[in-house]
Amino acid sequence: MTELLAGTEWVQLLLVWGVVLSAAVLRAFTGFGFALAAVPVFSLFMPPTQAVVLSSSLALAISLLTLRSYWGYYPLRAMLPLLGMLLVGTVCGVLLLGSLSPRDFRLLIGLAVIAACLALTFYRPRHREPRPGLGGITGLASGLLNGAFAIPGPPVIIYAMATEPDPARSRALLMTFFLFSALLALCSYTVAGFVTPLSPWLFLLAFPAMYVGDKLGHFLFHRFGSAFYRRVALAVLFGVGLAIVGNALIQPA
Repeated sequence: MTELLAGTEWVQLLLVWGVVLSAAVLRAFTGFGFALAAVPVFSLFMPPTQAVVLSSSLALAISLLTLRSYWGYYPLRAMLPLLGMLLVGTVCGVLLLGSLSPRDFRLLIGLAVIAACLALTFYRPRHREPRPGLGGITGLASGLLNGAFAIPGPPVIIYAMATEPDPARSRALLMTFFLFSALLALCSYTVAGFVTPLSPWLFLLAFPAMYVGDKLGHFLFHRFGSAFYRRVALAVLFGVGLAIVGNALIQPA
């Protein structure tokens, strides 16, 4: 372990803990946003492939630990169009990730975060029936973002807003989808060779912050509710997106 972490400074590890803790609080408090907050900041001090592997492994672990809180509340059969195209999109996204430079990765993920914040803030979709075609398009779009940036959330969040008026079922839909998206992403990254001997050690070092942030976020949610915090979180994420885009633009190509 010492040899594997020799090139990883303790300052970097403290940054990882801070980012993971904050992003985990955001996820537990609002139901979304872990990868939107974590991956762009990770990309500032680690390679893009390392950033997406760490984010996906943390998301998968916390999804499995909290499985009882959402599994079975939304029928899995109704999600098949979403999940089928999620697989296709994830594979295509991984191929895209392999062709991106670190600068291009930061630029694109910053723009994706900005677009997601704007969509989640201003777009109010009309209620629609959850049809297979709509689910397939949503799954493909989420999969592309999942494979390329490990941020599958924005398309499926909008889909859940449009098709599921019941908050409990909507949350179960999202949590189940995020479980499968993290699993598919991590499997795809492994096949692509993005998972390195350092990856599991970074996960083990970061997971305590993920666990504490999840518990803290749930406590804050039950005490204060999510309406105000959701608005603040989106504003902060928008600022993160702008900062990442700015950093990418001033870096040499």
